[in-house]
Amino acid sequence: MTADTMTWARSGARGGGFRLDRVTLALVLAISLLGLVMVTSASVSIANKESGEPFFYLERQLVLLLIGGTGALVLTRVRSELLERFALPLLVIAIALLVAVLIPGLGHMVNGSRRWIRLAGFNFQASELVRLIVLIYIASYAARRETELRSGFAGLARPLGLLALVGILLLAEPDFGAATVLFATGFGVLFVAGARLRYVLAMVFAALAAFGALIALSGYRMRRLAAFLDPWADPYNSGFQLTQSLIAIGRGEWFGVGLGESVQKLFYLPEAHTDFLFAVLAEELGLLGVVVTIGLFIALAWRAFHIAQLAADAGLKFQAYLAAGFGLWIGLQAFINIGVNMGALPTKGLTLPLMSYGRSSLIVTVAWVGILLRVYHEAASRTRGPATVTA
Repeated sequence: MTADTMTWARSGARGGGFRLDRVTLALVLAISLLGLVMVTSASVSIANKESGEPFFYLERQLVLLLIGGTGALVLTRVRSELLERFALPLLVIAIALLVAVLIPGLGHMVNGSRRWIRLAGFNFQASELVRLIVLIYIASYAARRETELRSGFAGLARPLGLLALVGILLLAEPDFGAATVLFATGFGVLFVAGARLRYVLAMVFAALAAFGALIALSGYRMRRLAAFLDPWADPYNSGFQLTQSLIAIGRGEWFGVGLGESVQKLFYLPEAHTDFLFAVLAEELGLLGVVVTIGLFIALAWRAFHIAQLAADAGLKFQAYLAAGFGLWIGLQAFINIGVNMGALPTKGLTLPLMSYGRSSLIVTVAWVGILLRVYHEAASRTRGPATVTA
């Protein structure tokens, strides 16, 4: 171990080294490296056409991982109690960001959606950071108001009101996918914290009814739903993206056509390196690659729940809810993205976490891993004592 690493380790805890969860780190690295390979393969043609540089998106993805990794490293050195203490000020900033996105001149519009804020020539999707901050606040609320959550519906009123407010702002962008994932993850954290099942289910059904009404009242969402139900009815227009994805997955068969040999990525499948990266993976690596990828995401979500249990056993309620929130979020978003690619769910515009070329999404996700690693360190230090640093 180098001197710099020893210094970093010693700074993680008073009088001891930093307890690094190697399992989480290994899973994140495995998913990210697989993502790098697939982003490179899926984007070579479009990158060469757009910029003349076949590895343009690979280089950008590496930079994004480096930025996210730096954020994760910083967050491993921040005591999680500080996140809990400043949860409310961070929430105010998050809501201000969502409002700023909707203001012409501040919010940047791409493909008809106003979701981005331009910073130094870089488009940052505010909703990605906002979702993390909102979940930090909900975890903080659940830790402070656990008795109220368990006693009745009144304890759910504030977090549900917050989710409704943030959801309305996200839908105004519009970002239906982000709102869906936030609602589901928020409800999950509240349920883990002890909210009564009947109240959570009632709110879930109410949210589903509201989302259903939004779909029915929105022309383009109805067209998306119709394309999802029968993409082959209009395979060259509304159903084009899904039919091309299904063709790619079908071509993969058991072991794939070979890395780099995808046909669908050659300007047939739109967003091949972002939202529909999984379809290219299935085409090139086949069912075997699909099983490995799904297995990695299941293992990462399971590890997050394990860390949440460690934190709960150590009496760290806020930290436990943070870790559980990460596990719910990573599992749910991966499930939705894969479901969309396979035609099992309507198109949502969500990336595959840690794998797709997603810019803001990738940075925030990797940074959130730093929070998860910090939770593991604090839980392990409390239950097992301070770590020792060896050369």
